[in-house]
Amino acid sequence: EKTANPAYYEKEGMTATQAQGLSDVIDYAAQSRKTGLTDEHAEIMRHFVTGINCQPETARDEMMATKKHYGKDEGVVAYHGYQSFAPGEATPEMAHEIGVKLAQRLWGDRYQVIVATHLDKANHLHNHFVLNNVSMVDGRKYYRSNQDYYNMQKESDSLCREYGLSVIENPKPGKAKHYGEWKAEQDGRQTWRGMVKSDVDAAIRGAMTERQFWENLRKLGYEIKQGKDISLRPPGKERFVRLCRNFGDDYTIDGIRRRILAQTRPERRVIPPDPPPKRVHFKGTLHTARRMTGLRALYFYYLYRMGVLPKKREPNPKRVYFLFREDIRFMQNIARETRLLVTHRIDTADQLAAHKDGLAAQFKTLCTNRKRLRHQARNIQDEEKSAAVKSEIAALSMKIGELRREVKLCEDIEMRSEVMRDKIRRAQEDEQKSNVKEMKPHEPLRGRR
Repeated sequence: EKTANPAYYEKEGMTATQAQGLSDVIDYAAQSRKTGLTDEHAEIMRHFVTGINCQPETARDEMMATKKHYGKDEGVVAYHGYQSFAPGEATPEMAHEIGVKLAQRLWGDRYQVIVATHLDKANHLHNHFVLNNVSMVDGRKYYRSNQDYYNMQKESDSLCREYGLSVIENPKPGKAKHYGEWKAEQDGRQTWRGMVKSDVDAAIRGAMTERQFWENLRKLGYEIKQGKDISLRPPGKERFVRLCRNFGDDYTIDGIRRRILAQTRPERRVIPPDPPPKRVHFKGTLHTARRMTGLRALYFYYLYRMGVLPKKREPNPKRVYFLFREDIRFMQNIARETRLLVTHRIDTADQLAAHKDGLAAQFKTLCTNRKRLRHQARNIQDEEKSAAVKSEIAALSMKIGELRREVKLCEDIEMRSEVMRDKIRRAQEDEQKSNVKEMKPHEPLRGRR
């Protein structure tokens, strides 16, 4: 599974989106809430997160340094693998040991890998692998193929048998999923490819003829290419999506024709409704927001373009640009970042950096105090005093966790703000082109009397 790889940035080197994608997949693999452990037991958690040819705490920076060293920081930035175990068969320690051995056998001599063991709500143990696709040895890129998938499955089965665990005999082949799609499915969110599929379904439901179907897609802003497979490019995206390859036989031209002919009448609504966003509360008004500048203004304008903030006119889903519509699935993250900016009146990159530095200083002080209390607790014999110190340690751990999350928000704002500006610029360029196209048919009338 690949991490997100938007190709519409024209800057040299790794884009903010690619760097954020690498950070996101590592963060997801190593997050403590999936291991079932709290910040207070962070040292235990390290037993369930292992770095091969890199340190878990600095894996992102080490992987990016490797890419930069070999001048290969464009395109796919990492691969995400997954290994699951039957419920109740393995212990977390055993599952992690198997995962580390698997990664060492497959990639350990050439690549940097993070191995993390998760325990989900249903008590299902599974391993995640985050593989830097650029070799630290010679800079050669790793390209996942069906043979690689087969080798991973074969080695995994071999290790499971060594440990007396069950394996799936004669597994059915399947198409590997993009990391973003896999993660969105886990969280019940829709990906941009999912939105393309929804748009195609809506275009079919709103058509009685093939011609109407194509027209419905064009109204939604899609660029269309027809060959053996139908390819669509959503507005603002650089890449085309092949319908049959991604969504199955119902999305071949024959499959689409069959679906259109099977309908008795078209739906009036061609534009699919956006998934209802979760309710988010902000203090203040749009009138106040208009007086904001910098980062706060950027975030409020972006929320407006997403259709989240109220508008005077009735919202029209067609006017919510595709690149903004796809970010509705990140609404909770964007809302948290907006609250931080508004609460601390942060408008510039320097203000954001200063706030993050202040958090880092607090974090360091609290960690020092917690370390001192832990050392003190080991020498206390009185149970009442020991309980009081442990209570202080727990309170400090909670505060440290809050600071860590706020630092992460600052880092996300640094990356997302650049992505937001690029998306806004791209949307405005496309809208200007659309306005020119709409004006052209009327231009000859201007010279008439």
